[in-house]
Amino acid sequence: MKTTLKKHLSIILICAMLAVLTACGTDSATTTQSTTESTTAASVSESASSEEASEEISSEELSSEESSTEADAEQTVYPITVTDQAGREVTIEKEPSSIVSGYYISSSLLIALGLKDKVVGIEAKADKRPIYKLAAPELTELPNVGTAKEFNLETCAALSPDLVILPMKLKDAAQSLTDLGITVLLVNPESQDLLTEMINTIATATNTNSEAAKLLAYIDSQKDMLTSALSGVEPESVYLAGNSSFLSTAGPSMYQSSIIELAGGKNAADSITDTYWAEISYEQLLAWDPSYIIIASDAEYTVDDIMNDPNLAECTAVKSSHVYAIPGDMEALDSPVPAGILASVWLAGILHPDQVSTDTYTTEMTNYYETFYGINN
Repeated sequence: MKTTLKKHLSIILICAMLAVLTACGTDSATTTQSTTESTTAASVSESASSEEASEEISSEELSSEESSTEADAEQTVYPITVTDQAGREVTIEKEPSSIVSGYYISSSLLIALGLKDKVVGIEAKADKRPIYKLAAPELTELPNVGTAKEFNLETCAALSPDLVILPMKLKDAAQSLTDLGITVLLVNPESQDLLTEMINTIATATNTNSEAAKLLAYIDSQKDMLTSALSGVEPESVYLAGNSSFLSTAGPSMYQSSIIELAGGKNAADSITDTYWAEISYEQLLAWDPSYIIIASDAEYTVDDIMNDPNLAECTAVKSSHVYAIPGDMEALDSPVPAGILASVWLAGILHPDQVSTDTYTTEMTNYYETFYGINN
């Protein structure tokens, strides 16, 4: 009996050793075979050498399985149902090959996700946006579907797109297109979290999860950098003026407020309850008396207009010459475009230059647009 058992164990050990040698000489295509062999090796724990070989094989297989799982996670399986930012359940039957974007923010994201060749229609005035001219000039030649105020339903429907992406303001248009059998996603990236949600939703809908993961990893890296660098600093009071008037500002519920906070600032208008741009008076601005006034990148007025306004002569920001315009050479960074994190990097260099060098913005801006938009400056 003992002799028979010993023989069996010897045979098992020999098989295990052959399995290890065979596994080392085969490629990754023999996954099923190596799995079976590693299981056999694991059963002979009496041999230290066989145990080590078994552990090595198991480790390799585990790594392979994890890689496979990650690869699977990067692929959208259609049909798929997603919830858009209006809370609508939207089913996407197949991977979209033609997309209409009626919102400059989603249009910018589509470029970053590598989808510019699938865009067949775009919002109005695309030829006025530098980012398109630099990263995807072909977009400026596409049919335009109007604006949030004047959406062209007929033009959009005539393009027969697989997917349409619209801002929240176009709920009615979205319903009309849905009634025509056209798939529509409504987006509303009015905070850092909602921007991330929008990126993930569109990536899932378009099977670009891998590209989105890289984009979000970059955004998170910049958030972490700012959080670490600005830990313990005293927040500076910042008034952010809108693009149409410097007496228009964003309250705490607006995306623009998060730009200030990430940069180590405190929104001077944090008492405002409006969920959109709020109109204020000179008296209110003077009462807040911000240390810095920051102008929207596409403002219809200039830094000099504010510096030379006699009504603001006693404002601390004006007296200290702390009035700046957010860069907008590529796109309006004070809006919730994917590159919006760069506005916080820039502003941190203004508010806290000892913690975040002013050169950081230039370096990161170049890196970001080269990586995600293929723009070489």
